[in-house]
Amino acid sequence: MNIGETILTYQNEILQDLDALLRIPSVSFNDPVQAEAALDYLLGRARDMGFVTKKINGIAGHVEYGEGSELAAVLAHVDVVPAGDGWTTEPFSLTERDGRFYGRGVVDDKGPAVAALYCLKALKDAGIQPKRRIRLILGAAEEIGMTDMEAYFQQEEMPSMAFTPDSDYGICCYEKGILQLEVYASTHDGTTLTEFHAGSAVNAVPSKAYALIDCTENEDHQLRRFADARPGEYDFIYTMDGLQIVATGKAAHACIPQEGLNAATHLIRIMAANFGQIVLGSLCGFLDDAVGLETNGQSLGIACNDRVSGELTVNVGVVDINESVSRALVDIRYPVTADCEEIFRKVSERASYDGLMTRLMNHEQPLCLQEDAPIVRILRDAYSAVMGQPPELYATGGGTYARTLKNNGAAFGPVFAGDPARIHEPDESISKENFLKHARICLEAVYRMAVC
Repeated sequence: MNIGETILTYQNEILQDLDALLRIPSVSFNDPVQAEAALDYLLGRARDMGFVTKKINGIAGHVEYGEGSELAAVLAHVDVVPAGDGWTTEPFSLTERDGRFYGRGVVDDKGPAVAALYCLKALKDAGIQPKRRIRLILGAAEEIGMTDMEAYFQQEEMPSMAFTPDSDYGICCYEKGILQLEVYASTHDGTTLTEFHAGSAVNAVPSKAYALIDCTENEDHQLRRFADARPGEYDFIYTMDGLQIVATGKAAHACIPQEGLNAATHLIRIMAANFGQIVLGSLCGFLDDAVGLETNGQSLGIACNDRVSGELTVNVGVVDINESVSRALVDIRYPVTADCEEIFRKVSERASYDGLMTRLMNHEQPLCLQEDAPIVRILRDAYSAVMGQPPELYATGGGTYARTLKNNGAAFGPVFAGDPARIHEPDESISKENFLKHARICLEAVYRMAVC
C-alpha cells in the first residue's frame, strides 16, 4: 500500500474541519478580521494535534513537524474571494450533493489546506522521522496580492523545496506575471451616466453590473433594443433617481477572462453604442475604446504571447463611478518573457490620453521553474504513485504562492482535468472522488519531500 492511502483513514475528520473552516467568511478583500480568524482556526487545530505553530503579523503562519537543517514546505491560503451571486448551495459551509463538495474555498484553497494539515498528522501518527523539517505555511491575504508571504519570508527562512496545491494537475512550471492597476479620474465627468458599479475583486470577471442613467423615453426604448441584441441579460428598472440597468454576465477567474462574460464591459458597450462615450464620462470612454470586449489587450497595444506561457490577458474586475469616485481595477496577466515595465507604460500612456491616471496596485513577478528541478522529480513521482502515469508540465495565468519561492517550488493540484471546479465563480466545487485522490497525492508528495 502506498503511504498516500493512509490519508483516507482521516476522511471524516478532514471533512469536519473543512466544514468549520468554510463557515468562516474569510474574504480578505473586505474582512481581514475573518481572514485572520480562519488562520487562527487551522493553527489551533494543528496545536490540538501536537504540532509546533507560529503566527506572523496576523496574516501568515506555519505548522512544523520534524527536525533537520533543511526545510521543505506546502503553502496554502485560507482567505477567499467574495461569494458573489448565483449559488445553488450555501457558499459558506460544506455541502455534499451528487458526489461533489461545494463551498467558497473548497478548492481555492481551504480544502487543500486542511488536507495538507492532515498529511502532516499522518506522518506524525505513523512515527515517520523526516530528514527535513516539514512545514505547512498558511496565508490569509493571498487573494489580495500575497502580502502574507511577503511578510512571512521577511521573518522566516525560504524552503529548499515546496509546492502549493492551488492550481491544476500536473505540475505548473510557469506562471505568468501579474499586474493589477487602478485607472481613475479625480471627478466623474459624465452627464447621462450618474452611477456605475460592478465587481468586488480585481482578480475575478464581474458577473453583475449596475448603471443609473438619466435618459428620455425614446433613448430608453433604443437602449433596450441594443441590449436585446447583445450577450448577457439586462433588466431595466425605473427609480426616482433615473433608469437603473442591471447586467448579468458570467463570472470567471481573471486568469481565464475569456471563459466569462464581463457584465461591466458589456454594459458599457451597450450604453456607448446608444449614447456615445462623451456623456458616459472619460473612464467609460477609456474602458470602451481601449479595452472593450477584448481579453488580449489588443486595443491597449499590449497584446503579446510566448511559447511556454501563452498570451497576455486583461480583465476589468471592478468599476465604481458616482459623484465622488471614478475608478476601474484592471488585472493583466503577462507571458513570462514579456516586459512588465513596457506594459505598464503603454497602459498609463493610453489612459492619460483620456485624462485618466494610473496607479500600480500590485505586481507579481512571473515564475519560471527548471523542468529538471528536484521538486519537479518529487512531485512527478508522487503523482505517478497514485495515478499510475506521469503528470504533464504546464503553464498558467493563475498566480500562486509558488512565485514567492525563488524558483524552488511549483503549483501542484488540486484540480483534475474535466472536473469543473468553478474557482472564483458561484458553486465552487470538486468531486468527492477527486478531493480524496488529491489528498492521497498530497501525502505522497509530502512524504517524499520529508524523506528523499
